[in-house]
Amino acid sequence: MSPRDKNQSAPISSGRRTFIALSAAHVAASAVLNSGEDVKAEHQSEPVSFKSRLLECLGGEWPSPCPLSVEHRETIRKDGYRIESITYEVEPKDRVPAMVLVPDGVDAAHPAAAVAVWHQHAGEWHFGKSEPAGLAGNPMHHTGVSLVKEGYVVLCPDALCFEERQSPDLKKGDYERYEFLRLTVAGTCMAWKNILDMRRAIDYLSSRSDVIKNRLGCYGHSMGSTHTWLVGPWDERLICLVGNCCLPTYAAIHRTHMLHCFPNFIPGIFQYGDTPDIAALIAPRALLLNFGELDSGSPIEEVRSGVETIAKAYAKAGAAEKFDYCIEPGVAHVLSESMWIRTRDWFSRHLKV
Repeated sequence: MSPRDKNQSAPISSGRRTFIALSAAHVAASAVLNSGEDVKAEHQSEPVSFKSRLLECLGGEWPSPCPLSVEHRETIRKDGYRIESITYEVEPKDRVPAMVLVPDGVDAAHPAAAVAVWHQHAGEWHFGKSEPAGLAGNPMHHTGVSLVKEGYVVLCPDALCFEERQSPDLKKGDYERYEFLRLTVAGTCMAWKNILDMRRAIDYLSSRSDVIKNRLGCYGHSMGSTHTWLVGPWDERLICLVGNCCLPTYAAIHRTHMLHCFPNFIPGIFQYGDTPDIAALIAPRALLLNFGELDSGSPIEEVRSGVETIAKAYAKAGAAEKFDYCIEPGVAHVLSESMWIRTRDWFSRHLKV
């Protein structure tokens, strides 16, 4: 320290005074932001909302959509419906392979409601769209087939890192881990990318002449359920949503030291809320959640408190009847017959014309 610094003898310029004042204000503002409390921006009358915080933690706004540039690959005839194998672009040079199941008799002159089905994880990276489309995997999860037989147009896309969206270099979970880390250091996260891809899936459904544009829904089991409550707050075209067997709260993840699917982890969000707070943002649109009492992936103690959080949000929105849930005794991580019946009836009630 120089004598001048020690004795405080140097005059402080007005410019420097302004800099110091602004710096102090910035530090104070940062301290409030980091405390997790709602803050008010200058000229803003309302506190920063949880949804705004969520968007920041996800990585910010999604890019302007590029053309879908749909490519048709083949058509597979089935009893009572057909399967169209397609690809479409979600970002430049990033194409998503998907299966579209269309009931016989549905066309531009006779359009139908549509459901997007987000497939499960199960550590089966070689399966994606083909399982819900009924072409591979566990018949329990051939839900796209069950829905097309109910009269819906059904879209089954591959999630990033699954089936045709795997890496030629990194195998199985290594590629998923790589993508999670790549996206995180880029300033977003896997959940952000999944939401982007799902929004583009809804863009595709909306573009079809045989689909009723204001009758769109989605369904998912396990990771697909996570995808359901992740995309729900960000696409209001989805008027009916069903998640089966997945609402792993951060409280439960931390209590049980659970290693869960990467889309569940949104950097920084736990200081503002938990996963039920995300699902609650879907209100007032129709939401059904099914759970198995013995499902270790969604510890039931935290699920019980989580669904109360969601129910309160729906009641506040004046739409208590638009949210329902079931915790099935003695059942683990499955799509049981009663879960499927509830799912089928929920779509029928809220989606069919």
